[in-house]
Amino acid sequence: MLTFFHRFLGGGRLLAGGLVAAAAAVCLGAAPPAPPKLTGGTGTIYIGGWPNKIYVIDEATEKITGTIDTATGAPSRVTISKDKKRFYIVNALADQVEIVDIATRKSVDHFTLSEARRKTRIRSLIPDPLDRFVIMLVKTAEKKIDRFEISPPSLVVYDLKQHTISRTIPWPNNEEREGVNIMMSPDGKLLYFFAEDVLIYDTTEFKQIDKWELSRPAEEGMGRFDAGPRDTTYEEPGFYSGIFTNQDPVQNRRTMGIARVNLAGKSVEFWPLGPARPVGFSLAPDRKRAYGLMQDIGHYEFWTFDLEKHTLGPRTEFEGRPRMALRTSSNGKVLYIYQAGNTIDLYEASTYKYLRTITLDADTTTELFVIPK
Repeated sequence: MLTFFHRFLGGGRLLAGGLVAAAAAVCLGAAPPAPPKLTGGTGTIYIGGWPNKIYVIDEATEKITGTIDTATGAPSRVTISKDKKRFYIVNALADQVEIVDIATRKSVDHFTLSEARRKTRIRSLIPDPLDRFVIMLVKTAEKKIDRFEISPPSLVVYDLKQHTISRTIPWPNNEEREGVNIMMSPDGKLLYFFAEDVLIYDTTEFKQIDKWELSRPAEEGMGRFDAGPRDTTYEEPGFYSGIFTNQDPVQNRRTMGIARVNLAGKSVEFWPLGPARPVGFSLAPDRKRAYGLMQDIGHYEFWTFDLEKHTLGPRTEFEGRPRMALRTSSNGKVLYIYQAGNTIDLYEASTYKYLRTITLDADTTTELFVIPK
């Protein structure tokens, strides 16, 4: 066979090794080389697992490269610091907070507000961008001889250096809330409290200094906006994009759309998509696209949001699972489906084609975090 090629291509002269091999492969009917494996990028994936670990996964190889042991039990709610150097972890019992240094994979601090017969449950936590304090929504249950006495919810500031509650933030209009929607400015100087309007507090005295009347309709005939799912993983500091819903005051219908909120500029860019549906929101790294999961019992769809053209892109039904969450990879080419189990399913973002599954040694208990290199 090779002699034939030598004569055909000029007096028996030898070709370069690579060309000979390629020609022989074609003649023998060998298949062309397989395309390179599509991966999510070169970042690192972090996700909590039962009973007391955070798994560290290399995005490029999809292999577990290590674990972070948590001292306070099973991690439940995890918040990443602004500089992506720390995890703030609330345990499964919601009574302890643990701080983990991501680079060293070590626990550096932990605390609780509970004592003896008085249990304080932490319902949400927002860290200061400068790591000076955390703001927590808490509720306390004290065991009496014949009953449990439940306190009203309170919003407290916990000083991480002094290890004590430094102050309680008064509820707007003295109206207690079972849940809060809070963000902080990138420099840590302002606190944005999303109520009917956006209330702006300073973080020195935690007093309201301004108000953004977001409840006012953006256009005549429209109702107020209600903030929904958002994802700040790849968001520009001081902004956030997400799903907003709007009540039509005339037809009494709820519509949904995408909004990009500029906190410092007190402006919001909103474009409607259609009737409100149970859809999540996961921002792509280039902030030109976002992806969503539409979840109804027995019916699951991938959605694409074109953030440049302000349109709804492709929608594809797929065989999901009863409980799911979505995160976009660090290069934007892969979608991670996780939650309710020990697996992370990978899908191609451009086609929604199923690729493969990462299997862990334990059921997952937290959000999935992607930190780009």
